[in-house]
Amino acid sequence: MIGSSDEAQLARAVSLERMFMTHNRVDFERLAKQYFDASRSHYGIVIAVRRSPRELAQRLLVILNMVTADEMKDQLRYI
Repeated sequence: MIGSSDEAQLARAVSLERMFMTHNRVDFERLAKQYFDASRSHYGIVIAVRRSPRELAQRLLVILNMVTADEMKDQLRYI
């Protein structure tokens, strides 16, 4: 979905019942708040600091091994 708006990307993740990972902290914190204010659900947003792909994968695996999909729903996490 390269070139799609942040809103469209998150909506697509929601339609697929998928968690969304991004480096775009400012916009996705705003979107998470909009979803919360509108009582809309998403399947989790993970905001990552730019790191090597290996380190990102390791940090993401920590979350995936600690949190169930149900626990991740409507959560905003930072790695």
